[in-house]
Amino acid sequence: MAKKKLTTLLCCALACLALVGLAACSQSQGTAAPEAEASTEKLVVGYDNSYPPYGFIGDDGNLTGFDIDLATEVAERNGWDLELEAIDWDAKDALLNQGTINCIWNGFTMEGREGKYAFSKPYMHNEQVVVVKADSGIDSLEGLAGKNVMTQVDSAALDVLEDEEGQKALADTFAGGAAQTIGDYNNAFMQLESGAVDAVACDLSIADYQMAAKPDMFVKLEPLSTENY
Repeated sequence: MAKKKLTTLLCCALACLALVGLAACSQSQGTAAPEAEASTEKLVVGYDNSYPPYGFIGDDGNLTGFDIDLATEVAERNGWDLELEAIDWDAKDALLNQGTINCIWNGFTMEGREGKYAFSKPYMHNEQVVVVKADSGIDSLEGLAGKNVMTQVDSAALDVLEDEEGQKALADTFAGGAAQTIGDYNNAFMQLESGAVDAVACDLSIADYQMAAKPDMFVKLEPLSTENY
């Protein structure tokens, strides 16, 4: 991501983070406590470490990614302690409710979830897209009829395919009558490359990251939906 765009997104996120509203991140109102009694807030971020470019293990074996850098910078500027907790994405709600984490920060879609979480203002626009192999002969969403389509479990792409008006009919045409699910997108794209599945439904940024790594291997179809992170 260009340095100028990163700076813009950082400024946007920093400007609106006060609206996050998560209990462990909130500041008490009214008269400030004496400095001696002040305590440092702790931001415990749950993230998927197999979710490039937002959070993943780099070639050097270290945790990296745009959201990791963004959370680190926000915590530093606010004087918060930051704890990064790699989680099973399907368990994020349980971990949040248990207090194991107090923030989900990993390319998390807002649409359709507004009543379940206290969100900051969005910091990035996104789309849900479908990726196929360049030589598949599939050039439209209609071409997915009878095909094996895979997405991440409990993902926004799965929500779109199963719930949104007009997309359920599309999902019904897939092989088996529904999309297949898998734990992470890295493995989903390995399945696509090997031919085990015909398509992967995912976030635009995930698709672009995978396509940049293998530009002649994959192509995108038209967007399924647009959304905010």
